[in-house]
Amino acid sequence: MVSKHPIKQLIEAGEGLKLDFKQLIQNPRKIAKSMVSFANTEGGVLLIGVRDNGSIAGIKSEEEVHMLELAASFHCKPEVTYRIQEISIEGKTILNVYIPKGKDKPYYARGEDDKWWVYVRVNDKCILASKTTVDFMRSQDKATQLSLGKLEQGILRFIAENEKTTLPEICKQFNLGKRRSSRILVDLMKLQAIRSHTTEKAEFYTTAFS
Repeated sequence: MVSKHPIKQLIEAGEGLKLDFKQLIQNPRKIAKSMVSFANTEGGVLLIGVRDNGSIAGIKSEEEVHMLELAASFHCKPEVTYRIQEISIEGKTILNVYIPKGKDKPYYARGEDDKWWVYVRVNDKCILASKTTVDFMRSQDKATQLSLGKLEQGILRFIAENEKTTLPEICKQFNLGKRRSSRILVDLMKLQAIRSHTTEKAEFYTTAFS
């Protein structure tokens, strides 16, 4: 029995949190969005030359390598690191591009509007990160002394009592502005008391033990 190529096995598993297929790279800004989403989340693999349905399209590797270099260095801030492996499969060339989890979060991608945006990976999609998520990423290297006051404890209880709590719900319940509520949520995330969950439609919070 002939064993399958490891890349074929990977493709058959399908796109997900750590795997994305690209038939080719036509726009370095779009691939930058995918690259930063992996760097801002758990890292992952881009397979260039593979169609969405998992069939092998193949690519001209020199052109794609150039587009990746352009995306990472010019359209990502800070520059996203990655490793490329050129693979021949079914007589066609594809690129296996590994992007590790970033050490300098948040990573930004230059949009079509020339503004810089933060993306995260959610299931098999790149999603625009909320301000709270971006603030949490920025706060990771800052050593701060945190404590829970009455307000923080009240918000934590409110989140624990509700299955999925959103920022507007917290603002309404405690009569707070979005900025102050966001700061408290970031502090609770730093204390690992709550978790942030990003979806295509909204962001919500649960306790860390939910």
